[in-house]
Amino acid sequence: MVAKMKMLNSTLGFILPTVSTPFLIMMFRQSARSFPRDIIEAARLDGLSEIRIFFQMFIPTMKSTYAAAMTITFMNAWNSYMWPKVIMTQSKSMTMPMVVANLTEGYVTDYGMLMLAVLICTLPTALVFFILQKNFAEGITGAVK
Repeated sequence: MVAKMKMLNSTLGFILPTVSTPFLIMMFRQSARSFPRDIIEAARLDGLSEIRIFFQMFIPTMKSTYAAAMTITFMNAWNSYMWPKVIMTQSKSMTMPMVVANLTEGYVTDYGMLMLAVLICTLPTALVFFILQKNFAEGITGAVK
């Protein structure tokens, strides 16, 4: 399917299947279902349309869900080995796990280079987590003002 859509060796062909996973859909659904019905009814009584309720109430209070989804999606995409191996057929479009796997192939393994590659591979995921960490603790308290 990716080949028919001419997305081989493209960033979009790599990212698109990673963003729309069933786990993320379930995560957003559960977050939306946990939103108090009383607040939604009060907003409707105040004259807010469904679109304004979504943009002014749901999205701001779901910051922790968005942060978790971004972190999980980035970590899954960054650490993915098999999907990039399937769609990235050119050697110039390799991901870090593919580079690490290539360092272990052959007769002699340079363990210093391998450990450096693994360290470089883990730094972006740690950086994304630490940047988005403050958003994890925020919950439904942002809706009630």
